[in-house]
Amino acid sequence: MTRISTGRVSGIETGGVTAYKGIPFARAPFGPLRFAAPEPAEPWDGVLEATRFGPRPPQPPMFMGMPAWDPAAGLDCLTVNVWTPDPGGSGLPVMVWIHGGAFRSGYADLPAYDGANLAGRGVVVVTFNHRIGFEGYGHVEGAPDNRALLDQVAALRWVRENVAAFGGDPGKVTVFGQSAGAAAIACLLAMPAAEGLFGRAVAQSVSSMFVTPAHAARVTAEVERRLGRSPRDSAPEVLVAAGEDVATQVIAGDPGRWGPMGYAGLAFAPVVDGEVLPDTPWNALTAGAARDVELVVGFTRDEFRLFASMLGGRPVDLAGALATLAPGGAEEVYRRMRPEASDAELYEVLMSDWMFRMPSALLADAHTGTTYAYELTWSPTDTFRACHGLEVPLVFGNVGDEMAVGLTGGSPDLPKVSEQFVAAWTGFAATGDPGWPRHDPATAVTRLFDAVPSDAEDPEAASRALWSRTGFPVIG
Repeated sequence: MTRISTGRVSGIETGGVTAYKGIPFARAPFGPLRFAAPEPAEPWDGVLEATRFGPRPPQPPMFMGMPAWDPAAGLDCLTVNVWTPDPGGSGLPVMVWIHGGAFRSGYADLPAYDGANLAGRGVVVVTFNHRIGFEGYGHVEGAPDNRALLDQVAALRWVRENVAAFGGDPGKVTVFGQSAGAAAIACLLAMPAAEGLFGRAVAQSVSSMFVTPAHAARVTAEVERRLGRSPRDSAPEVLVAAGEDVATQVIAGDPGRWGPMGYAGLAFAPVVDGEVLPDTPWNALTAGAARDVELVVGFTRDEFRLFASMLGGRPVDLAGALATLAPGGAEEVYRRMRPEASDAELYEVLMSDWMFRMPSALLADAHTGTTYAYELTWSPTDTFRACHGLEVPLVFGNVGDEMAVGLTGGSPDLPKVSEQFVAAWTGFAATGDPGWPRHDPATAVTRLFDAVPSDAEDPEAASRALWSRTGFPVIG
């Protein structure tokens, strides 16, 4: 039994690691608290049996057979989960995971995110749920933007106040996350509200998409038009469906009107509102934000391959994407890089660069503190290659997970590539050193994760030079 700020909790010990699941870190963000900033969890009497994950946040169905959100499970979704190898100890490094999911889906109980293997390496692992989609990022008049980010700050405050009860050191917290979770970490680096809540960060495949309040308000107007009433007056499941319709039928169907977000097919993203999020992460870090935070940032070589496989060979709009997304002269650069490539192949490279690769590379360049860069080049199958999300089960050491096996074809190299990530991430959390040279924009030394790892200078030099011309401005 463990005592935290809101009461006593009990967990389950398995194989030397004790897991606590479904602990509230804030009040349920529905009813009178819907669309409000998170409020601290209320204390309880007796012992909370923290043996089951809390409800997932409202969201549309995920892909690849992942379980869907069940409204009947309840809406008390702001909960944390903790895995610790020594609940009675002290001083262990802490790793806090922020899940991805295109800002619209995802949850902490995905099997790939099970923290037991990492915790067995001598760290305390924390995962949590937060609001996503319209509930987390939709613009609501009179309510704060970026409620998802405010939920994340609340979870990190919970960690600071309570992780010592699980053997963790609140002064040695590393946040790590992938895709939308990596974008959230980039935001946290730029947010005054998150200052001092973590000292290290790992951003895996940072998203390029940040929008203006005006853009977010336009999305809300479309959602309201679909609903025929205010989103405030709509049940979560109805609002989820309306937001998904706007993303897939309105925004993805009209990139001429919606610009970059049309090519991504996304309705929601972090809002650069000047308050919760003062500026884009690249601008904020260039100006010196988070210079005291040690940062690992990187991407996978074939980021868009996962999404291209879902397109099933459908025609792509290379010319439109180049004109809308890329800096001037991009087509010449890409055709020189890959002279034999088809338009579909160049589209895949362009989308990889725009969505994740170059936002991550330029974030490394922008950070004025200690930085380490990496690229996952391991390509275990011809279908997915080094695709978006491949490293997630590898980072957690969950090599038998369905996600790991599906993306790698059960490659015999899977365990040793995973071990590279596990050793690097836990080593960084413990010491601030992942095991390769620091990043300097002048040389861009990068760790290449492969069956045999190596270090290389500026492995994506042509793309990095191209995108450095414009960076990633706010989408209006």
